[in-house]
Amino acid sequence: MANHILPPRTRRAARRPSRTGLVGWAVIGVVAVLALVLGVGMLVGGAPSPAADGGAAPVAAAAPGAAAPVAVDPATLPESTTYTALPGAAPDPAPDRATDGRVAHPVRETVVHDAPNGTPIARMPVTQIGDTWLPVVEQQGDWVRVLLPSRPESSTGWLSTADLDIKTTPYRIEVHLGSRTLALFRDGVQQAQWTVGIGKESAPTPTGRTFLLGAFTDAKQKFSPVILPLGTHSPTHDTFGGGPGTVAIHTWPTADVFGQASSDGCIRVPADALRQLSTVPLGTLVMIDNS
Repeated sequence: MANHILPPRTRRAARRPSRTGLVGWAVIGVVAVLALVLGVGMLVGGAPSPAADGGAAPVAAAAPGAAAPVAVDPATLPESTTYTALPGAAPDPAPDRATDGRVAHPVRETVVHDAPNGTPIARMPVTQIGDTWLPVVEQQGDWVRVLLPSRPESSTGWLSTADLDIKTTPYRIEVHLGSRTLALFRDGVQQAQWTVGIGKESAPTPTGRTFLLGAFTDAKQKFSPVILPLGTHSPTHDTFGGGPGTVAIHTWPTADVFGQASSDGCIRVPADALRQLSTVPLGTLVMIDNS
């Protein structure tokens, strides 16, 4: 298990810690034209392969009152992605607290549990919108608790460190809805701040801690050269433009949206902000509050 600083993503179309990718899907606050790119396959070069046996081995979870563990076939579990809901996932215990910057990447498909060595609730894929990188919010022995990209919002799960590559990103992004600003920090020091657009009253931008889930481009749209989906969803839209209501950071063709609450939940940023945020590693923590 490695534990070192993640390099910034290079200035390529879909920047991420070590690989490139392209996923077509729609995000909340993005015009409906994004629905045209749904279903485009992910193109990830050199991604780690699943285990040679085709996936994770069956896992056992202790059943209340049972004399022996109950075996669970991982193939029967849903994937934890922005498209799925995991009713058994526990809520984030500290949604207002910054982390130490550690992020976890599954080196093979791994099982998500509701507690250390607890009940399996999902499968975590190696890639989804690029490589999967998740913020670590807690550790107990050989288990880490991570933020999940699935509904319900601010859900968490536990992963075995044996299946993970753990690194550290020095970055943190803060979005303040009250002042309508976004700030980028590195090693705790603010690097830049911008006035941004946020969700309107009928479709607000959700608060809490989330993370940079991915990065992709869509040559058919003109409003943003890169779109940065987050690991959170709109509280009012179950779907939007054909997608699952995922909140994203992106730019906009006109500057009149900055400082306004006019989007369907997405965070609209100036072009300079998008350029800098596009170099931040995936999995980086994003804190959204009402200040």
